[in-house]
Amino acid sequence: MRTLLWGVLPYVAFVLLVAGIVWRYRYDKFGWTTRSSQVYESKLLNVASPMFHYGILFVLVGHLVGLFVPESWTEKAGVKEHTYHLFSLYGGTAAGIMLVLGILLLLYRRRTNAPVFRATTSNDKLMYLVLLGAIVLGMVAKLTHASGDGYNYRESIAPWARGLFTLQPDTGLMAGVPVLYQIHAVVGMTLIALVPFTRLIHMFSAPVQYLFRPYVVYRSRDPRRGVGARPERRGWEKTGS
Repeated sequence: MRTLLWGVLPYVAFVLLVAGIVWRYRYDKFGWTTRSSQVYESKLLNVASPMFHYGILFVLVGHLVGLFVPESWTEKAGVKEHTYHLFSLYGGTAAGIMLVLGILLLLYRRRTNAPVFRATTSNDKLMYLVLLGAIVLGMVAKLTHASGDGYNYRESIAPWARGLFTLQPDTGLMAGVPVLYQIHAVVGMTLIALVPFTRLIHMFSAPVQYLFRPYVVYRSRDPRRGVGARPERRGWEKTGS
């Protein structure tokens, strides 16, 4: 069972992630969307959506730092384990609360707005359930072991996670990990496997090209002279204007 959970399941989740992204890109480009329901309701969405997106971004960055930045690196930078634990505890809890509130507001909006509720699929319900479960389990695991220096997952979970990328995961490191952390990890891997088959796929299509596109030129419109006409000015105009 230990080999199955910590030596096989992570690669199954990764294969489903990559294969799902490739499949969606090749055969479901028109379905590669958030299926936005802003046209039905925008007031509550304008509050819930930023909370959800900023919260999940902070949570993701925190996981990447915690799992893939070795403890020796932070110690060399002068950050002791106790300081790191406090930062992780308070910062991670704040980000988790923001994310959970964002999800709950989105769920409330979907349940109380009839057009939005009708546009909600079984796929969406499963995604929200697994995502909320992963976040809540992570917060509960962190807060349950918050006393003192807490549970130092950078001595067990983090080396195991890094070993996955070298194809040499040490499954024995997960044997002594608290059960709540283990459940959180399993639900997290399930979420990774589900990403390509849900609306979360849009995270892989961030509009980065917008940073490099040419400027869009806007000109004022004079209703007396038609669309796009510039108002008359007295005097000389600069060359090329």
